[in-house]
Amino acid sequence: MRKKAAPRAETATTGACLCGAVRFTLQGEPTRIGLCHCHDCRRASGSAFAMFLVWERSAFACTGPTKTYEGRSFCQTCGSRVFSLRAEEAEIMGGALDQAPTGFAPAYEIWTKRREPWLRPLRSAEQFDEDRE
Repeated sequence: MRKKAAPRAETATTGACLCGAVRFTLQGEPTRIGLCHCHDCRRASGSAFAMFLVWERSAFACTGPTKTYEGRSFCQTCGSRVFSLRAEEAEIMGGALDQAPTGFAPAYEIWTKRREPWLRPLRSAEQFDEDRE
């Protein structure tokens, strides 16, 4: 008689702001992963682009005080931008994950018309001049 395989434990991904006052946990795998080169993401991240991972909103849990500006939530203490919440989705900034996001590969890039010329397109990612359709 064959033994049944044990169910695979649901994976949990964790993260925090720079000072650790805001912590979050995400259950399961992201529904999509992307890079954004738009002006707003560049300003909000302080970098040439932003990496974000999206989970279903029900997979997201958070502790700690946050403030929100134009849909972007950040730590009240250190100012780190950590996530954006919508009714159905939790968009997490890649740099806020506890583990470097090396296990997560972007499937698409948006606002590529604003990508820095010294950045090459990701070969494995779908490319969009502006937002995804």
